[in-house]
Amino acid sequence: MTTEPTENAEHNWSCVKVELDAGIAWVTLNRPEKRNAMNPALNREMLDVLDVLELDERCGVVVLTGAGDSFSAGMDLKEYFRDNDKLSPIQIRRIRREAYAWQWRRLMHYAKPTIAMVNGWCFGGAFTPLVACDLSVAADEATFGLSEINWGIIPAGNVTRAVAAKMNQADALLYIMTGRNFNGTKAAAMGLVNESVPLAQLRAHTRALAQELLSKNQAVLYAAKTAYKHARDMSWDTSEDYLAAKGAQVRLNDPERGREKGLKQFLDDKSFRPGLGGYKRDR
Repeated sequence: MTTEPTENAEHNWSCVKVELDAGIAWVTLNRPEKRNAMNPALNREMLDVLDVLELDERCGVVVLTGAGDSFSAGMDLKEYFRDNDKLSPIQIRRIRREAYAWQWRRLMHYAKPTIAMVNGWCFGGAFTPLVACDLSVAADEATFGLSEINWGIIPAGNVTRAVAAKMNQADALLYIMTGRNFNGTKAAAMGLVNESVPLAQLRAHTRALAQELLSKNQAVLYAAKTAYKHARDMSWDTSEDYLAAKGAQVRLNDPERGREKGLKQFLDDKSFRPGLGGYKRDR
């Protein structure tokens, strides 16, 4: 594996580590001594990281993970809550805005495919960026939890909304109301993550998934995920009209003219079958 130089030194990132590897940007929340809890500094850096990678042609897929044995323990209780007790309401709103700006607003509709790789501890506020990523893979051994009930608060900051987007009501309420932990295998069974694999296989499995995404037409890939995320909240009639317009937009803006190549190779050349692979792309 050849890993290209990181961007950390140039951008002075200390809470986030970025490695570029054959089209994959491995973005690591880098506060292992705090189980990668998200503090204001990390939130500001993540906004910058996502802005930089969006325009970096070396990056085709973003993988979000955590340093050490944790994905993230959620929000840093001291720096995000206790240290802000004496701030003005305007200052507090700004700190919250920076957190939410990357944790779901940016990630939810990011211009490049995103994968959450949950390598360990994943609690509370970490559920929001986990769900906001397009896809997710967890280690079987990972530990998940919504422990807020145990210290007198609700899962706020859009954590409850994130849980509701992926888990059914029975499972969601069980873990929200009891604060029980569950592992990666259970997270996959409930649909919180796409897959769960042994920790020893996690990075290789995630890399293979990222490489599969890199093999696709990137303009169409972005349009497809965006179309799904908007259409799921529409009525059937509205969705039909929206998807027709979205499809026309893709055909107009796709630089590699994928629709035309795919149809020609399938119907005329008979060189591939859509259900068994992809059309041959110019590299």
